[in-house]
Amino acid sequence: MARLKDVQIKISAVKKTKQITKAMNMVAASKLRGAQTMMEGFRPYAGKFAEVLGSLAEKAGEEASPLLVPREEVKKINFVLCTSDRGLCGGFNTNLIAKANAFVKEENAEVVFTNFGKKGRDWCRKDAFTITDEYLGVVGGKFDFSAASNAGKKLIDGFLDGTYDEVYIVYSQFVSMARQVPILQKLLPIPPMESEDKEIAEEDINMPFLAEHICEPSADELLGEMLPKNVYVQIYSALLETSTSEHAARMAAMDNATKACNDMIDNLTLAYNKARQAAITADLMDIVGGAEALKG
Repeated sequence: MARLKDVQIKISAVKKTKQITKAMNMVAASKLRGAQTMMEGFRPYAGKFAEVLGSLAEKAGEEASPLLVPREEVKKINFVLCTSDRGLCGGFNTNLIAKANAFVKEENAEVVFTNFGKKGRDWCRKDAFTITDEYLGVVGGKFDFSAASNAGKKLIDGFLDGTYDEVYIVYSQFVSMARQVPILQKLLPIPPMESEDKEIAEEDINMPFLAEHICEPSADELLGEMLPKNVYVQIYSALLETSTSEHAARMAAMDNATKACNDMIDNLTLAYNKARQAAITADLMDIVGGAEALKG
């Protein structure tokens, strides 16, 4: 049977841990509201941007921009890995790293990494991967569009000068508070943007017609400006999604940790009461035994 003092120390330690996890849950919930508002506000813009760009690229063809032309042989790939800077968010980072690791094992080409977040950076260092750029303090914090545009410019320059043949990004898509899905997306060369609405429309003639976009100057000239911005938009959207997912994952993890602390406190309290009862019974037996001895 454990000593009363030891059990009391354990109960005190678990209560302090519970205070920490509860506070972290509240902080994550507060940050989640702001991140989710930004993410939900940007989603319609990113979707419409991709729709307009897809319409222009379809009319112009691959010859309109080198960013649309796939390489005949893929020798080197730049992989953008979006993770968090901090832990205590369940399997959030583990799932993203597992997605990246599966991609690396499937590819025969050389893979280098651009990291957003310390967790992904540390994994790359541990497994001896080449890191071209790292951006810390972005995911989970306050950042603006320049964080995506700065990284996007380097990726585009590397693709155009032949340093990289392809560019991919993996991020966590926020589906709900309980579900965040790792997504692998190709950034460069920009893949054909055939909308799902168009495929559905071919099967159902009653679907509304998607109007063509009339633009000036020509589609070729606009693509020269819009295609690089599309890369920036996709990276920024991925960072917003990952940041929101991180806060949701940490909130859920801290909530589970708080519940686990409550269970531990209940079990330790029960053990404390049993130990105290056993100690009281032993004292009473000593008293009764001493009284009987004096009578004898």
